[in-house]
Amino acid sequence: MPSDSLSETKACDLLARLFRARGYTIERNVPFAELGVSFHIDGWDRTARVGFEFLSSEDEDHDDLTLREYQTLMAAQQRGELALFVIDEVEPLSADELRQAAEEFLDEVATAAKARRAPARKAKAKTRVAKAVPTASAVKAKKKPAASKGRRKVARAKSAKAPAKPAKKASRRKSR
Repeated sequence: MPSDSLSETKACDLLARLFRARGYTIERNVPFAELGVSFHIDGWDRTARVGFEFLSSEDEDHDDLTLREYQTLMAAQQRGELALFVIDEVEPLSADELRQAAEEFLDEVATAAKARRAPARKAKAKTRVAKAVPTASAVKAKKKPAASKGRRKVARAKSAKAPAKPAKKASRRKSR
């Protein structure tokens, strides 16, 4: 292992700090048994369904998570059911490389969560607007209140009583 690469313990400690800084309640080394996949996950927030797994030969993790199980978890992630950051030590990482990869992952998780919440917010906003916008019959009722009908009758009555204007003369004589 190169001198700047991380052990699984140090990598998981770093990841736990990063995830917690983003507001996740990370439990360490907890049993995960869902979707036909069962293993001990290195870090997991049960409520947010976000976590990480560092696969290493140090703890023989490569045997815990098969390729088929990994694919099952990634399919669940694509459906938005969970978010799992899986790191394989095959390519050793420095603390900076791991931090950068984890930050990118956490940014993607935040963006996906925001996108899932957006339709719900729009639906709530439409409901509020719909309640605030009066119906067509309510608009008509407001435009024609009972008092205005009375005013129209008075206006018509006054116009009926008013004297007629004299008619204009049809032809005028031209003067020479």
